[in-house]
Amino acid sequence: MKNFLLITVVMVTAFGFGQEKDKDKVSIFNRKHEIKVGAIHLLAGPILEGTYEHIYSKDFTFGSSILINLNNTTYYSDEFSVTPFARFYFQETKEYGAQGFFVEGFAKYFSGKYDKYNQFGNTPKSFSSAALGLGLGKKWINSSGFVFEALVGVGRTLGGADYKPDVVFRGDLSIGYRF
Repeated sequence: MKNFLLITVVMVTAFGFGQEKDKDKVSIFNRKHEIKVGAIHLLAGPILEGTYEHIYSKDFTFGSSILINLNNTTYYSDEFSVTPFARFYFQETKEYGAQGFFVEGFAKYFSGKYDKYNQFGNTPKSFSSAALGLGLGKKWINSSGFVFEALVGVGRTLGGADYKPDVVFRGDLSIGYRF
């Protein structure tokens, strides 16, 4: 009887601790935060673009990107930008949520130097402006939480300053992690 009782206690304890470990591990379904880095900007620029995205539901997310141009001699006019966005996802399966094809609406505040007429010898003028736009993209995520994203978008600059781009481009291939 003592052996049976001892084996029962050991088995219950072992199964109890085994289930407790599973509760501590957060599944990919319950992860609500993503951070990403723009790979093309970083390699071509060097321009650092970091993005945070919060998964509100399986079909809707929101977040913000911050871009810093680390080399002021490039032909990229933006030196700094902040871009809040909202995304709506359209996918057939909802395995991990917030993945697949998406449509994005964004607002962008940016500053930099721009030569409107692109004439040689002109010194670029400093500007700061805002824009509204739309983007399309696709996001892939694996079961361990790594994210790959392709995004392209276009926006229209607001306001009437002379030395600013009329149209803004938003796009990159991003690599990140969902936690």
